[in-house]
Amino acid sequence: MPGVKAVTEQIYCADCLEVLPTLKEQSVDLICLDPPFFTQKIQQLSKNERWYEFSDIWASRGQYLDYLRVRLELMRPLLKQSGSIFLHCSSSASAHIKLLMDQIFGEENFRSEIIWTYRRWSNAARGLLPAHQTIFFYSKNAADFKFNPIYCAYSPATNLDQIQQQRERVNGRAVYKKDADGQVVQASEKKGVPLSDVWEIPFLNPRAKERTGYPTQKPVELLERIIRLSTDEGDVVLDPFMGSGTTLVGARLLQRSCIGIDQSAAACELARQRLAAPFKSSSALLQKGSGAFCTKSEEVLSQLRGLKCDVVQRNKGIDAFLRQHYQGRPVPVKVQSPEETADEALLFLQQAAAKRSCLKAVLIVRELPAQPVPEHILLIPSTALQLGQQLGQ
Repeated sequence: MPGVKAVTEQIYCADCLEVLPTLKEQSVDLICLDPPFFTQKIQQLSKNERWYEFSDIWASRGQYLDYLRVRLELMRPLLKQSGSIFLHCSSSASAHIKLLMDQIFGEENFRSEIIWTYRRWSNAARGLLPAHQTIFFYSKNAADFKFNPIYCAYSPATNLDQIQQQRERVNGRAVYKKDADGQVVQASEKKGVPLSDVWEIPFLNPRAKERTGYPTQKPVELLERIIRLSTDEGDVVLDPFMGSGTTLVGARLLQRSCIGIDQSAAACELARQRLAAPFKSSSALLQKGSGAFCTKSEEVLSQLRGLKCDVVQRNKGIDAFLRQHYQGRPVPVKVQSPEETADEALLFLQQAAAKRSCLKAVLIVRELPAQPVPEHILLIPSTALQLGQQLGQ
């Protein structure tokens, strides 16, 4: 079709220090890089009995920053005047990298510090549980950079009726604007809430089809968002630390040309395999919002609110776990729902508790079960049942 740029893919298996000088200046629309994080560890992971690893060990922070500096200085000339760069890092070196980016790309070209936040299941023995990484967003120049706004849905707390009505300031106060007939003037069509600099995108779970087994792999959804923000179809995306090729997969799915560089032969082969059949895992959190994971009814939740417990979703035998254990074992709580009898609720709880070798369990009922209740299960009448008993009903 006329006017549509041909989409191409290139992979270089070498250190980007060697490849970057060979690329044409002002030929790239977006540079997306996820370099080593200065973790001082050997990063390794496996899948299907194949191991992937790379070293992130440095003699000093100075050596690490020098490594980045010389490569970043080679990247800047490659960007078009309307181009941007997104650099992924963590708290281990983010403060130093920000200063480095200011020096190379200019403080005036700093656009955003994006916080990618996600849920992690881990124990923080002493301190706060790390649940975010940082992405620095810089443009080639402040006056003319490509940016495609993304809009999100309004939160449930937003009063949509109010924002659909225009306001004006009168005597220093904001009031609703009215027409000649005294009717409130309706606001123009709303697109939603502009995307903020805090992105909640799920970390890849171990069973995700998208997961390759490559260490530090990022979800395609994260890279797609960056690509959508700063490029159009047919534009060129460069990833100098390609890894498993997630940036390239995102570019391919969005019809952008891509260039990937990595000195690991295993990484390059993996990226080629992914490009041959690009795939992105779906996320219910992104499609429906965090509320999609709440499967408990308001009636069940109301019975749990007075307890010190953690609610369990998508489990018909357990609605919550008490935060206090009994003899080192968790204590499950089950609330009889309107759709089940007390005997059914008791059976579901017994089965779920037995699987977890629980020594105690709690059942909150709307009616007394017909069958005997085992000694290890504590039976608690619901408010409705207690009231009925008191009134003799």
